[in-house]
Amino acid sequence: MEITATTNTAKPAVKPAISADFDTFLKMLTVQMTNQDPLNPIEGSDYAVQLATFSGVEQQVRTNQLLADLAAQSSLSNMTQLAGWVGQEARVAAPVWFEGGAVTVMPKPAAMADAATLVVSDASGAVVAREELPLGAAPYRWLGADAAGNPLPRGQYLLQVESRQGDSVLQTELVESYARITEARRGAEGVLLVLQGGIEAKATDVTALRMP
Repeated sequence: MEITATTNTAKPAVKPAISADFDTFLKMLTVQMTNQDPLNPIEGSDYAVQLATFSGVEQQVRTNQLLADLAAQSSLSNMTQLAGWVGQEARVAAPVWFEGGAVTVMPKPAAMADAATLVVSDASGAVVAREELPLGAAPYRWLGADAAGNPLPRGQYLLQVESRQGDSVLQTELVESYARITEARRGAEGVLLVLQGGIEAKATDVTALRMP
């Protein structure tokens, strides 16, 4: 079981503290007061505006930091929850890994279809088999055979359901299937699940979980 997160090994730049910025602001304000024109002094209201502006920026910086901390904590919490997914089987629309045994898939032909076909393609994209499917959403056991009925070699395959009405193809959609989760990984696009055979799927695309 493995839970990993993509991290950056470079050390982040050290940002100056708010207190240091405020000290700098006070020094600048003191210099401004010391060097003002005595015949045309700066109005007290102008100082108040400057102080209010700095206070607003300070509050925004603190708010942004708080939101960043909350986001980091939430992300870690989500990864902890996903630890329970590893080892289970996820139902997701993704390529399937075939090792010689039957694969249970969940084809969903279009409601208007009067015929449906399971179209099987290999890793290169070549169609290696076409099987007629029963209409309606129901589990289907794909046995992993080519067009001649011979067993296909071990590897990754793309299974799609082609819905037809007469001679017209209504739609072609990727079929959902169950696959064992071997790893959960957090990357730039969110949490990715690594399935059996190294197939990756977004955690948000999972529609069901079950114990193997």
